[in-house]
Amino acid sequence: MAKHVDYYVSLNSPWAYLGSKRFEAIAAKHGASVTIWPVDFGAVFAVSGGLPLPKRSPQRQAYRMMELKRWRDRLGVPLTLTPKFFPANEVPAARCVIALREQGRMADAIKLAHAVLHALWADEKDTGDAATLKALIAGCGLDADAVLKAADAPDIAGKREAYTKHAIEQGVFGAPSFVIDGEIFWGQDRLEFVDAKLAS
Repeated sequence: MAKHVDYYVSLNSPWAYLGSKRFEAIAAKHGASVTIWPVDFGAVFAVSGGLPLPKRSPQRQAYRMMELKRWRDRLGVPLTLTPKFFPANEVPAARCVIALREQGRMADAIKLAHAVLHALWADEKDTGDAATLKALIAGCGLDADAVLKAADAPDIAGKREAYTKHAIEQGVFGAPSFVIDGEIFWGQDRLEFVDAKLAS
C-alpha cells in the first residue's frame, strides 16, 4: 500500500532546496502521497533548542558553509552560498503555498514551494518581494492573481500558526523534515532513509 509523507519545510532553507527535487523523485517512484507543511521554524526553534543562523557560534556557521559547498558539489545543484536576499521574508510565499494546500491543490503547493526555494538559492531573487512572488506563481503555470487573493484570506495566517503548532506536537525541530508513519527523517541527507522507508 502506498505510504504518506508529511513534508515540513521552511521556504528559506538551503537544505530544503537541496533536497527538493530528490524528494519529488522519491515520492513519485513509490507513488507516495505528500502533504506539505510550510512552518515557522523560528517558533519551532524557540521551543526545541534550535538557534536562528545569526545566533549560532562561529564554528557552526563556518561548518554550515562547508557542508553547503560539499552538498552543492556532490549533487551538482546550482546554489549560491551567500545569496543576496537571504533570509527572505518567507511569509508571503508561505501564505500562497498554504492557500493552494487548503484548496486541495497539493501538487501545485509543492511546485510553488520548490520554485520559491530555487529562486532564492539558485537565482538570487528576493522571494519576499511582491512582484517577484507573482512572477514565480505565474511561472508555475498558476493564476497569480487568484493565488495571491486566496493567500490574503483572513484565515490563512492562522493556518500557518496551526501548522507550526502541529509540527511541534509531532516532534519536528528542523527543516526539511519528512514524517512517515510517525517516524521523523530530518534533513535532505536522510532522503536515502526516506526512500527505504517508502519501499518497506
